[in-house]
Amino acid sequence: MQLLLAVISGGYAVGAALNWGSEEVAEIMGDFGLSAAGLLAAVSCYSYARAIDSRERPAWLLFAFSSLMGAGGNAVWGWYEVILGQPVPKPSLADFAFLCFAPPAIVGLLVLAKRPVTRAGWVCLGLDSWLIGGSLLTLSWSLALAHAARTAQSGAPGSVPRAALSLAYPLLDIALVSMVLVLHFRRSESNRSAVNTAIAALALTVLSDALFTSPLLSAEYQSGQLLDAGWFAGSLLLAYAPWGARRIHPGLEPAGHARGDRPHSRPITGSLPALTPYLAAAVCTLGILYNVVDGRKVDRMVVFTGCTVVLALVIRQGIMLLDNIALTQELAQKENHFRSLVQGSSDVIMIAAPTGTLRYVSPAAAGVYGREAEELVGTELATLIHPDDLGRVVHEVRRFLAAPPTEEPTTRIECRFKSGGGEWLNVESTVNRHQGGLILNSRDVTERVRLQAQLQHSAEHDPLTDLPNRALFTRRVRQALTGRRAGDHSTAVLFIDLDGFKAVNDTIGHQAGDELLIEAARRLQDSVRAGDTAARLGGDEFAALILGDGNRDRSAREYQVREIADRLRTTLSQPYRIGGSEVRVAASIGVAFADPGITPSDLMRNADLAMYRAKAGGKDRVEMYVPQMQAEVVRKAELAGRLRTALHEGEFALLHQPVVSLSTGEVAAVAAQARWRSAQGILFTPAEFLRVAEYSEGGAGGAGGPAGPDPSRTAELGRWLLEEAVEQAADRHRAGHDVPVAVRMTAQRLLDRAMPLGSVEALLTRHGLPSGSLVLELAVSDPRVPFDDLERRLTALHRLGVGISLDGFGSGYAAISALRRLPVDMLKLDRGLVEGVVESARLHKITAGLLRIANDLGMRSVADGVDLPEQVSALRAMGCTHGQGMAFSGPLDEYRLRRALVRGTFPVPGGAAQPALAGGSPGGSMAIRRGSHNETPVPPT
Repeated sequence: MQLLLAVISGGYAVGAALNWGSEEVAEIMGDFGLSAAGLLAAVSCYSYARAIDSRERPAWLLFAFSSLMGAGGNAVWGWYEVILGQPVPKPSLADFAFLCFAPPAIVGLLVLAKRPVTRAGWVCLGLDSWLIGGSLLTLSWSLALAHAARTAQSGAPGSVPRAALSLAYPLLDIALVSMVLVLHFRRSESNRSAVNTAIAALALTVLSDALFTSPLLSAEYQSGQLLDAGWFAGSLLLAYAPWGARRIHPGLEPAGHARGDRPHSRPITGSLPALTPYLAAAVCTLGILYNVVDGRKVDRMVVFTGCTVVLALVIRQGIMLLDNIALTQELAQKENHFRSLVQGSSDVIMIAAPTGTLRYVSPAAAGVYGREAEELVGTELATLIHPDDLGRVVHEVRRFLAAPPTEEPTTRIECRFKSGGGEWLNVESTVNRHQGGLILNSRDVTERVRLQAQLQHSAEHDPLTDLPNRALFTRRVRQALTGRRAGDHSTAVLFIDLDGFKAVNDTIGHQAGDELLIEAARRLQDSVRAGDTAARLGGDEFAALILGDGNRDRSAREYQVREIADRLRTTLSQPYRIGGSEVRVAASIGVAFADPGITPSDLMRNADLAMYRAKAGGKDRVEMYVPQMQAEVVRKAELAGRLRTALHEGEFALLHQPVVSLSTGEVAAVAAQARWRSAQGILFTPAEFLRVAEYSEGGAGGAGGPAGPDPSRTAELGRWLLEEAVEQAADRHRAGHDVPVAVRMTAQRLLDRAMPLGSVEALLTRHGLPSGSLVLELAVSDPRVPFDDLERRLTALHRLGVGISLDGFGSGYAAISALRRLPVDMLKLDRGLVEGVVESARLHKITAGLLRIANDLGMRSVADGVDLPEQVSALRAMGCTHGQGMAFSGPLDEYRLRRALVRGTFPVPGGAAQPALAGGSPGGSMAIRRGSHNETPVPPT
């Protein structure tokens, strides 16, 4: 559009310069061409005024009317010159139209100008307008207007209208020029491009009018001359202004100039530049000098106008002086406010030059940094920042300065700052741009950083031992398996458990246990290498991360790590001095290596499995992880899952093993034993399926050690065993087999609150089992069992005819206390004594002594685990009354049991068996214990 406008205007100027080829064409283009251009400007401004809805609409409507008047004047001019072929009369209708061009344009410019907000502002606006207009009037009067005025005073016919017309044109142009200049300094911010283009169009029109009214051109002017190109270009520029010029979208206006949020400015200082009054006075002086130099008498109009301009200048300067005084006072007040804010702020405000040199530092630096502000001014900012933080700070500052200010007006930087005492303070700074440099609003956050570090440390370390906790240890294992160490498979994890720690807590108290853990943690921390990690996972479980050294020889690395683990085991097993006494614990350690592709959780799980294998293998030892351990865990997990539903699905069976008199071979009782028949048809003994239950609850998979059999599951199994044994014994009694049934029960279970006091009595009554047909084999293994409650409970059952047998006699700590206080009818020897009674002279003597106690107290005795004829002969010779084991019969189902009861007796080996000593030593070694229903559960592998 701009190129097209330039081409059309240039073409018109060329045509006018060449007189369009003929006088007829020149007249047509000089009259109707200008009329068409004015009409185009009128239509354009009118259309734009209808399209917008703002305070600018009246201005563009006035511009449209002004252009329409100009177009009408040119049309009338063409009517006379082109249509009628005669000169245009003076005055004429065209002169009226041309005179109506300037006033609407002047009012439109006033509409577009920023209105003053105070009375002084309106006064200054009028003075500014008169300074410009009066100066131009003085100059114009000296050059041309005085001659027109003298012509009007001559009294010639028609001289007054012609003189008035000659004066009207330049006076209106002077007013229009004044408003153009005023608007240039007071234009509105909205749609600035369109307004500037409209001002340029009107200025071009006024310039052409000024040339037309000058004495040099007015006498010889003809339509179609080069002067018409100025009017033509002015009309086209005004038509182009509202549409072609770039307009600012309301949403994209500059910051601080949004609609309804215009910045407040002083109406006086913001109206005209400081030089404008002096330029106006200079123009007025030129008008006066023109008359003096020419030797003519100075016209009174020039003197009067010049005096008014000087008076306006004096008044204007007086107002500016008062305004400057008010501004100075206001500035001083604001500066005092700013100084009070800066000096009273607890934050340090610093201004840094683009080179990084500090140019200003607020007085708060003395309290925050311990350095006077004057000492810091002139210092390079980089010399005050910690070297480790400098690179990061420089990078952030460069990035911030390169970012657009509208997108990122501020940034925040935290670094260490050198104080006057030489220590490093943690400083947080808000950074803003300032003349190519920076403004930093800084505050000391050392205490906050210290507190954050303390909280972080507390979240990642054990509060008792201050070792890394499980979360931090897991993260360091993950770091060891990733990054540059990802290919190093010699990294190892050690899981450590203190054997016997629970006994320390139970015997000498938890305070002593805490002291032992603290000492163990210190020993562990001192034993690992500098780059390794020692951690406490919880309870008495510790761990160590041994970083790899890149050694690809797996056997050499395993040997090295085993040495480290053995050293740790030896160190942790040394005696501890707690509260003046010596305490001993051992350490079971599991080791796992970072195989290719392993995850941190899998690596820690493998070390946990190896540690529990070490505990199951006898404790106080080191065990290396092998894949078979995981396979065993998977198998036990499957069994544990099946065990959860086995009881409800009827997979448990009740077997009975005969208890035989060693003298006659008669069946004196039957011992009830539970068996679990798995889906694969395997029968598990109580020790075996309780071990599976123990795995399912404690889990050897990285979640900690076994927690013991599930109390709810063992309680449910105990209830089933008792009810099933009583029910089957009642059925046998009704069938004529009057043989008591023995059911094993722990003292804890008998006193359990979940088992009502009358449950055993109610069970006997419901099934009709006669008195003396039930024997409870009581196992007392927990030192915390209250003997008073147990005595009252057993006495009540004994009155009902329930027999009481002390199970595991000879192995428990509470055997003597139980014999002394509890209503016991028989003693059941522990299987360990029976198995070695023939081979070991020591066990032979111990067993004989226990049997002698039973005989002296008038109690029957039962030997459990009698599997060999030699054992039968030896026990019978010692005075044992009954035996139970494979020497007579294994556990029988109900059908085989009834056949055995019909037979009634089992063959008893004759003769007294002599003990065969192993090597003839009284302290011969005992054989390994075989599993049975009273076997202590062992932690899973």
